[in-house]
Amino acid sequence: MGKSNLISPHGSETLKILLLEGKAREDELKKAESLPKVVMTTRETGDLIMLGIGGFTPLEGFMSEADWKGVCENMTMANGIFWPIPVTLSHDEKVDAGTEICLISGETEEIMGTMMVTECYKIDKEFECKHVYTTTDAEHPGVKMVMGQKEWNLAGPVKVLSESYFPKDFADIYMRPAESRKVFEEKGWKTIAALQLRNPMHRSHEYLGKIAIEVSDGLFIHQLVGQLKPGDIPADVRVDCINTLVENYFDKNRVLTGGYPLDMRYAGPREGLLHAVFRQNFGCTHMIIGRDHAGVGNYYGPFDAQEIFFNLPEGALECKMLPIDWTFWCYKCGGMASMKTCPHAKEDRLFLSGTALRKALSEGGEVPSEFSREEVLKILRAYYAGLKDEDKVEVKMHGHATGDAEVKKKK
Repeated sequence: MGKSNLISPHGSETLKILLLEGKAREDELKKAESLPKVVMTTRETGDLIMLGIGGFTPLEGFMSEADWKGVCENMTMANGIFWPIPVTLSHDEKVDAGTEICLISGETEEIMGTMMVTECYKIDKEFECKHVYTTTDAEHPGVKMVMGQKEWNLAGPVKVLSESYFPKDFADIYMRPAESRKVFEEKGWKTIAALQLRNPMHRSHEYLGKIAIEVSDGLFIHQLVGQLKPGDIPADVRVDCINTLVENYFDKNRVLTGGYPLDMRYAGPREGLLHAVFRQNFGCTHMIIGRDHAGVGNYYGPFDAQEIFFNLPEGALECKMLPIDWTFWCYKCGGMASMKTCPHAKEDRLFLSGTALRKALSEGGEVPSEFSREEVLKILRAYYAGLKDEDKVEVKMHGHATGDAEVKKKK
């Protein structure tokens, strides 16, 4: 087989796949049952699965103290390779180096893998939050995640034994990097843009995707199927919405939909970089970065995630940014437009955001037809109508969701 036309994985010529299969898996699983057990959060479990399938190439396990510190401070691991967000495992007890442990999902109680502990260390959680999330505010969901970690971090190489429920529960879209790369090869695509989604696709998402298709061979609509913050729309509903939209409004020969098993960290600019790193591993050459990418509340400026890409050192990351300006429906233009293309005033524009859509639907409000396709709204209305009162969460609006936030100048 000839050399691939696709982009190389991040920091490696080949995918670093740590997932065992067949007899090797059976033997390791048998051994794991007798090892000391460490229970993981959903975030850690998702990270482990990504390590297993090669999504976190070139990582071989959870990070050492030197890696953790370098990633926090300057987005560089001890070996010099670029990485924007720590991938760590916490535990409530000290574990001696040289100890082999069994990794258990705290959600399903399934054996997920094994790990040879090479280091056990404590971290300054506030230090991590300041550098990665740019805030120590306990209301920030990512900060809450870090501050809730246990006392010790365990580092070392892993062997992954399961992908949890993701291949079964999301059979139509769950995908390993080797699988997306195979599809891209078969389609003859060389330039592929990734569209990150944690919300159902509204008209702005649709517009971003179609802009990307105009300048690329294909679009990879890659949605998160791990855990979200309270009030966000669950993965199964979102998948249904996105599939419906693609079926009715996209050229299916130009689009591939996929799902990946991570929890959202809501780290804004740093998470945008992480999204590009693992999209490169999935075979994408470009990462769409629009307004408030991976943000939450008012913690980040609307285009901070673009700024961080512009300021990356040369050669840090091969997957390039596809920056797209603030998009909206313009009544005078009679369609979707952006700050770069529309000359009209704010009062002529309908600003679209996942937050605004969730708020309107959760409160039973009217949703303008320009906001989202009717087929998608039908699915979402049915979901919200079926929610019990105790499951409802107040959705708070912020400036980036309404168009009221100051739009920062970009390079």
